[in-house]
Amino acid sequence: MRAPEGKVFGVDQLPFIDEHTQRIDALPEVVWAALSRMLRGMERARWWARVLGCDPVTVTPGFSGQRGETVPGFRVAESEPGRRLALRGRHRFAHYALTFVFDGHQLRALTHAEFPGVLGKLYRTAVIGTGAHAVVTRRMLRKVATAASRRQDVRAPSGG
Repeated sequence: MRAPEGKVFGVDQLPFIDEHTQRIDALPEVVWAALSRMLRGMERARWWARVLGCDPVTVTPGFSGQRGETVPGFRVAESEPGRRLALRGRHRFAHYALTFVFDGHQLRALTHAEFPGVLGKLYRTAVIGTGAHAVVTRRMLRKVATAASRRQDVRAPSGG
């Protein structure tokens, strides 16, 4: 089952799946830049997005996390640079939302999704039930943290 064409499901309409956190000691703009770079890197997932029938399947050129921009499987629904990035998407087996929230000390990734029909339930078992989603989400958070820490080190003033 697919959502009506052009409709993007909001978090308030989707069941909560999980939340993962990663401590990041970096400035909000550095974290935002690292998050945007990590998401631009999802370009490599286009083939997977096509197989699943995702909407959308492409990366917006110069993706910077602004409302309406896309990466494979997601469209930016809400954007508060340095603080919050809400992504929404859908494919043949699910409607989903992935929201990143940075509070100045940790980056949180909250997932909401619904899996309609029998095939949706099977997909949920394969992705959520096996722990694969958690592994991928934690890897994304670590990648952002590592990149932000490196950029923060570059920007930090040298001690005298």
